Amino acid sequence: MARYLAGGASRMRRLQKSSLSSSSSSFYLARSIFNPLSSPPPPPTTTAAFYQTPIPNPNYSNPFTPASEIFKFGCGFRSFAHISTSSVKEKNNDEDDDDDDDRSKKAELAVSSSWIDLYLPKHVRPYALLARLDKPIGTWLLAWPCMWSISLAAIPGHLPDFKMMLLFGCGSLLLRGAGCTINDLIDRNIDIKVERTKLRPIASGLLSPFQGLCFLGFQLLLGLGILLQLNNYSCILGASSLLLVFSYPLMKRFTFWPQAYLGLTFNWGALLGWAAVKGSLDPAIVLPLYISGVFWTLVYDTIYAHQDKEDDLKVGVKSTALKFGDSTKEWITGFGIASISSLALCGYNAGIGWPYYAFLTAASGQLAWQIQTVDLSSRADCNRNLVVRDHLPVLSFFLEFGSALLTQMLPLLLSRF
Repeated sequence: MARYLAGGASRMRRLQKSSLSSSSSSFYLARSIFNPLSSPPPPPTTTAAFYQTPIPNPNYSNPFTPASEIFKFGCGFRSFAHISTSSVKEKNNDEDDDDDDDRSKKAELAVSSSWIDLYLPKHVRPYALLARLDKPIGTWLLAWPCMWSISLAAIPGHLPDFKMMLLFGCGSLLLRGAGCTINDLIDRNIDIKVERTKLRPIASGLLSPFQGLCFLGFQLLLGLGILLQLNNYSCILGASSLLLVFSYPLMKRFTFWPQAYLGLTFNWGALLGWAAVKGSLDPAIVLPLYISGVFWTLVYDTIYAHQDKEDDLKVGVKSTALKFGDSTKEWITGFGIASISSLALCGYNAGIGWPYYAFLTAASGQLAWQIQTVDLSSRADCNRNLVVRDHLPVLSFFLEFGSALLTQMLPLLLSRF
């Protein structure tokens, strides 16, 4: 028995020596109620030296050996267990890397967070994202043709009907959200394969298709409430636009011209705004206005489509970006010229004065700059082109809208001087 105990003590000393000889190793003591750092030393006995407290390592401040922790099981028997030999430096580096990753993720979240994440309740956020409330440029692009048309229909010497503008603004917000919901429901199996769209609420599974359908019904119900406040002619004309809204997401599967179909859908307000004020349509005025909006949509949405062209090729959908390829700038230049020319024809038929054409010249210069400077090979620049630069044509056309108001108000202003 004495020989066995002596052998155990010898083995312990050899393990202690070999464990502490490695400069790249560290040791982690298992926590237990028998932790020697907090437990009193064992009572002295007359047994062999194995029961004596191990001699502390001079390079280690703790009086107990770091290579082992002594566990007391009773019956005077002691056992030791080697816990770990991983590098402290390696562990610290791993922890630093994890901290860096966490910090970078938090930074990305801080950059990508919008007012939806900051102010809306958690259960409402997916629906707000589904309606693209965090990206208002689509609502602006849908609303402006309505505003132009309402302004052109105003009686000379009077301001446009701002109540009508407010109704159309709310209607644009709802119809744009409904269109996005329909698009995401139909394209949910495609969106998950496209880098830009894979995190959309339905594609990512944040919302189920049934929840999307319920939300679509809610938006359409609110839109119907706005439409019923217009005259009967406008109600019929506005309801007919739903055919375009529902069929647009399918166009990319059958034709290389889905952007043209989007133009037909997005600029329906050019017809509807005039009808809401006049109760009928004047083709000489509203058709050139409508056509100009279609060509303008072909310009900005073709540029926007260039950011998805690699993904579109993979999933097998079509776009004008794929059709035009390297000739895109020549095509969209032609679309821009057609858009400005149609606006000029619209103003001429409506009898608008010279301020309209002055602002139209400024708008055409901005549109030419936009086409000239966009980098179609850069996904970021194509996206920025719609999000940032298209605010400038909106501003230009707003000035054009202001010039129309000025022309309308000229008789009234001249009569007072």
